[in-house]
Amino acid sequence: MDRLKLVLQYFQSNSESISNGICVILALISVKLYTSFDFNCPCIPQYNKMYALGVMFVPPIILFLLGVLINRHTGVMMEEWLRPEGNRAKNPAVVKYLFSAMMQRALLAPMVWVLVTLLDGKCFICAFSMSVDPKHFTGMPNTTGLDLVRILAKVPCKEDIIFRNTTFRKAVSRYLRCYSQAIGWSILLFLILLGAGARLVKPCFNHAAFLQTRYWSNYLDIEQKLFDETCVLHARDFARKCVVQFFEGMREDEVVRLPLSYGLRPRKGRAEDEEEEEEHLHGITRQEQVDHLLHTWHQCKPELDVTKIAYRPKVCITWEDHNGHTLFSDV
Repeated sequence: MDRLKLVLQYFQSNSESISNGICVILALISVKLYTSFDFNCPCIPQYNKMYALGVMFVPPIILFLLGVLINRHTGVMMEEWLRPEGNRAKNPAVVKYLFSAMMQRALLAPMVWVLVTLLDGKCFICAFSMSVDPKHFTGMPNTTGLDLVRILAKVPCKEDIIFRNTTFRKAVSRYLRCYSQAIGWSILLFLILLGAGARLVKPCFNHAAFLQTRYWSNYLDIEQKLFDETCVLHARDFARKCVVQFFEGMREDEVVRLPLSYGLRPRKGRAEDEEEEEEHLHGITRQEQVDHLLHTWHQCKPELDVTKIAYRPKVCITWEDHNGHTLFSDV
């Protein structure tokens, strides 16, 4: 149970870990779908290749689109690419980095599906059984009254009666399965070598530029999250203020007579609550102000300079007597 909690905490630590976890889950789902899928070749010359290639490549396209849709880098990349420049210049390197990260994660599940189908070999046998030269195999049935193309198209069908007393079907299937597995292992080896080469060659390039690009890509993701969280808090306070004003407006005027010492406390506490709500609303209390703020955020994001916040002027309150002499100050 503790290990499961650690795994969940790792995947919840940042959006990159969440994206990696989702891609791994999609890859496992693709393997489960293929193993539970009942592949039945039609064994008809006009449909064998179309059906087999459809099973091999249509599900990977669907998995790729799902990987693109659920990847958070997709939204961050598109927003950074299409936003108006405003006060903040665009960095093409960040967009390229986000696109590369999105593609790597989105291609994981499709590649797993393609590799599993190639290593299994059923789709490859169904698609290319008619392309085999029968002269290299013995035992081909010749008393069925069918032409050569129809006989080769029935190779994926084990239960067909024309292959009952011959080893021709098994020989062709074994040959095509070995060919399919060789292609699958070659693709897997190429991907491993490509990944290893990329890890070895990457330090040879400008590593400082890579660190900067990765930093600002993470910044864009975190900035969007914080903006969404701040919008939720502001919307909650804004809605609470509107609802309270509505119900207070429905009340009739009342005259309540209370002692002076008793009546001032609730009044003071209520004033403090209102000040706290105004502080949470940041002075934005009208729909037009909110719309203008959101429009400004989209059209002209603030520049990446926090010195204005770090060195903003302090407010000093000084109490003086009637003669203008300073009694004490408070910062």
